[in-house]
Parts: sequence; C-alpha cells; structure tokens
Amino acid sequence: MPESRSRKKAAYTPPPAKSAGPKVNPPWFVPVMLGLMVLGLVWIVVTYLSQSQYPIPALGRWNLAVGGALIIAGFGMTTRWR
Repeated sequence: MPESRSRKKAAYTPPPAKSAGPKVNPPWFVPVMLGLMVLGLVWIVVTYLSQSQYPIPALGRWNLAVGGALIIAGFGMTTRWR
C-alpha cells in the first residue's frame, strides 16, 4: 500500500493578540469618585444635624436619599477604577 504524502505546511496558528496595554483612568476620575462619596457623607451628616432643614429645606427627609444616591454613585465609579 502506498504511503500518503506528509504535510509540508505547519498547522494553522493564529497571529498573536495585539495588546493595547493596560487601560488607565483619566486624571479626574479618582478625585470625582472620592468627592462624590465624601459629599454624600457630608450631605447626610448635615441633614441629621439640622433635623432635615438643610441642605435643601424643600426636600425634607428626602435629603437622606440624595446623600445616599451620591454615595452610591461614588461606589458605582469604583467598579470602573483601574
């Protein structure tokens, strides 16, 4: 029985993946992230100390929700931090 020819070309190997390098956050990212968390904390403390009169009197107890939303926005930014 005749032998089959051996393969002259090497098996397909995909080209190496191009690396764009590590992604870096813009310089404003970390100060804004920390600023939102601190501002939310200060907002809640001021609301408790002023018995919901400040920072915005028309919101009343909703000032706590605004402070909480600021803190959550800051923590949400931490998921994108590199």
